Amino acid sequence: MSNLDKYKAAFVESFEIEESDLDSNLEYNSISAWDSIGHMSLISELEDAFDIMIETDDVIEFSSFEKGKEILKKYDVEIA
Repeated sequence: MSNLDKYKAAFVESFEIEESDLDSNLEYNSISAWDSIGHMSLISELEDAFDIMIETDDVIEFSSFEKGKEILKKYDVEIA
């Protein structure tokens, strides 16, 4: 499974949405499932998928599907 597939799977699992619902415009609070609790679920899914620990500042800055890709680069996770 590619990093992109793992990344998408974390969103699908956390927010109980279809992969077809994912797009680069997906942002925090843009769907009802991406609230504060959903956000922490997403972070947990990503940490498990990539075997990393995301720092608090990065958790706060993780505000969109695209921003998440940038943040994960800090942890040597390339999402292409």
